[in-house]
Amino acid sequence: MLANAVRRVLDITVASMILVVGSPVLLAVAVAVRLRLGSPVLFRQRRLGIGGQPFDVLKFRTMRDPAPGREGPEFDAERLPRLGQFLRGASLDELPSMINLLRGDVTLVGPRPLPDQYWSRYRGAEYERFRVKPGVTGLAQINGRNTVDWDERLAFDVQYVRTRSLRGDLQILMKTIPVVLGRSGVNHAEGVTMHALPTDRP
Repeated sequence: MLANAVRRVLDITVASMILVVGSPVLLAVAVAVRLRLGSPVLFRQRRLGIGGQPFDVLKFRTMRDPAPGREGPEFDAERLPRLGQFLRGASLDELPSMINLLRGDVTLVGPRPLPDQYWSRYRGAEYERFRVKPGVTGLAQINGRNTVDWDERLAFDVQYVRTRSLRGDLQILMKTIPVVLGRSGVNHAEGVTMHALPTDRP
C-alpha cells in the first residue's frame, strides 16, 4: 500500500536525522542519567505492536530504584527526581525510541504502544488499535496526553484507526510540536504518570 510505504520512508528519515543530529543530546542525557540515577541508562519495557506482537520499547531511565516495600505506582512521585521530571516534560526520555522507529516496531503516528499485560483488559472495538503499528504520537497525545482517562484515550485510538490517512497523520504531527514544547499533559492529575489500565473494566 502506497500510504504505508510513504509512512515507512518518513519513519526512517526522521529517526535517522534525530539519531544523527541529536547524538550530542543523546550522549549528554545518557551521561546525566548514569551519574544521577545509575545503571541501566535505558529503560526497557515489553509493549504490544501491530497484531498484538510484542517488542521492547526503549526510553531513557527517569526514576530511581524503589526502596524495599515501596515498589508500587503510588510511590512513583518519590522515585521521580528533578532530572526525570525534566526528561519527561521535554520528552527527551523518548529519544531512544527512535531506534524502535528505525527498526519498524513503531511508526510516527498511531496508538501509543502499551504494556503487554494490558491485552486482556481491552474491551470490544478497542482491539482495533492493533490493526496498525503503534505510534510515537497520536490523537490522545494531542488531546490531553496523560491527563485523558483510559476510556477516552482508547476511544481516540479506535477513532484514529477508523479514519487513518496521511493527511491526518501530518496534522497530528504538526499539533504534537506545541504539545511537546509546552510540556502539557505529561503528568496525570493524581500522580506523576497515567494510572495503569484497570483489570475490572465493565
